[in-house]
Amino acid sequence: MKKYILSFDQGTTSSRAILFDRKFNVIDIEQQETTQYFPKPGWVEQDANEIYRNQIATARQLINKCGISFTDVAAIGITNQRETTVVWNRNTGKPIYNAIIWQDKRTEDFCSKIKDSDFGKYVNAVTGLVVDSYFSATKLKWILNNVEGAREMARRGDLLFGTIDTWLIWRLTSGKCHVTDCSNASRTMMFNIRTQEWDENILDEFDIPMSLLPNVVDSSGEIGITDKLVFDAEIPICGIAGDQQAALFGQACYSEGSVKNTYGTGCFMLMNIGSKDVRSKCGLVTTIAWRIGGKVSYALEGSVFVAGAAIQWLRDKLGVIKSSAETEKISMSVSDTNGVYFVPAFVGLGAPYWNMNVRGNISGITGGVTYKHIVRATLESMAYQTKDVLDAMEKDAGMKITALNVDGGASVNNFLMQFQSDILQIDVLRPKVVESTSLGAAYLAALAIGWCSMKDLASTREIERTFSPEMKPAVAKEKYKGWRKAVADLEGTVKK
Repeated sequence: MKKYILSFDQGTTSSRAILFDRKFNVIDIEQQETTQYFPKPGWVEQDANEIYRNQIATARQLINKCGISFTDVAAIGITNQRETTVVWNRNTGKPIYNAIIWQDKRTEDFCSKIKDSDFGKYVNAVTGLVVDSYFSATKLKWILNNVEGAREMARRGDLLFGTIDTWLIWRLTSGKCHVTDCSNASRTMMFNIRTQEWDENILDEFDIPMSLLPNVVDSSGEIGITDKLVFDAEIPICGIAGDQQAALFGQACYSEGSVKNTYGTGCFMLMNIGSKDVRSKCGLVTTIAWRIGGKVSYALEGSVFVAGAAIQWLRDKLGVIKSSAETEKISMSVSDTNGVYFVPAFVGLGAPYWNMNVRGNISGITGGVTYKHIVRATLESMAYQTKDVLDAMEKDAGMKITALNVDGGASVNNFLMQFQSDILQIDVLRPKVVESTSLGAAYLAALAIGWCSMKDLASTREIERTFSPEMKPAVAKEKYKGWRKAVADLEGTVKK
């Protein structure tokens, strides 16, 4: 009997392979960082071929390290950085341009011009998204307009578009499957989340041929089979979900009103809103959480563009830390930030502000401020941005959120989780398995091969630690007030 499920977690900064047993215990993990390129200010790219090579390499290393064979793997689940755009030649299999990463801002001027137009309102109505360079559509349009010969190749039907899940599956199946799932399709700004179809009006407006787009499938089901040449075994690919939807699924947020927040490169909060696509009035977006057996579940989402990426900046650009793990001890070595607020708007502000024009700022610096205060302010910024989103989510949903499920790399930081609980004044629940994203992909694959039901999955989840508020509400309120002033001052400077 095949004993394992293999999850591919292709994230913004790295590709990971995680092996789960039948009880969803993590057997082991392999990881390789992905090179990022910044050809111009605000531009962010990666080599799509490197992404694929790294993902395959991590899987092979993992299987070898665990002393098993790929024939022992029952299914593969895939989760991925969303919105990132790849365009390749269907005949040669070669990308015609680097992958344009979700953080990329090259189309922000174009988006600003149409955001408040009638067409921008139409896009919001059918896709649930605000017009923003964050999403895939304008990235795809840019490639077609700016890569020599791309338009002609597209008209001949020689080009294919995909988010990272689509690109990986196309390569894994040697070009037999050009697919994406509903959760990823809903992040492209080209997909009608009500009809579950690519929207022809949007495609016409952006001059994007339908022939480029993948078929849209359920998030759980037999989607394709790996070519034997890839892993010396034919393994069914049975689960796909964008990373944040996968984390929501991995946190067993299957009931309406359940919420999770992932602390990764960015921070992403999702609330399951069930079968009705509630529309936000407070700067959030409506997205598809997953589609299983043809039944759709929707989610409200707030996206914070820079969270863990700010820690990486402290390490790689400022050189004040050697590893992210140090930030907990450093932050606890000072009693506060000494008045410092860090708004890490490296690529603008996401939800609920959606201000693409601002850039990062550190305010309140005086002669007594040390690098320790800046490190602590960096962690605190994650908690403040999360509160921005949670407050908006409560207003849109019309309900009080009483607990926050957390996951992602920075969720292991005890200082951050305690400060998060203090600022929100609610419990923060950290699960035993913080690999919620890859776990969600494994869950989706397991459902498809009949290993379990959703009820079974909900019963397997264990809480490792609960963080409860220790800060007085008045103090928390005053600290958050300082954060809102820092953001307002930054936005005001840009407006001037």
